[in-house]
Amino acid sequence: MELALEEARRAAERHEVPIGAVLVLDGEVIASAGNRTRELNDVTAHAEVLAIRAASAKLGSERLTGADLYVTLEPCAMCAAAISFARIRRLYYGAEDEKGGGVDHGGRFYSQPTCHHAPEVYSGLAEQESAAILKAFFQEKR
Repeated sequence: MELALEEARRAAERHEVPIGAVLVLDGEVIASAGNRTRELNDVTAHAEVLAIRAASAKLGSERLTGADLYVTLEPCAMCAAAISFARIRRLYYGAEDEKGGGVDHGGRFYSQPTCHHAPEVYSGLAEQESAAILKAFFQEKR
């Protein structure tokens, strides 16, 4: 999770919303990313999606079966869907997102009957530090 926090800090330095994600397979980091929506002018360039894209390219497969994703904020509905479609085994996230989350808040993507694959979900990992990075970023913007 420390690597995901580092990615979030780097995203903040780029003036992106500070969210970081790291994908691990068989104990090895296979991809990591931070948000780049502004830099790339791409609303889909969330940390989770970028990490999934990088891991898929590295492995030559759209399926990341057996991989675990660590992310600093509860994924939104778009990212929750990408995690499901990639068949990621476990999702670990830091801070909850009551407003934009799609896992334990909002649409609760993995609870829907249309969800074909739901990862094991573990929340609250480095929650305070993840939340502090986000709060500091938005306080600076105000």
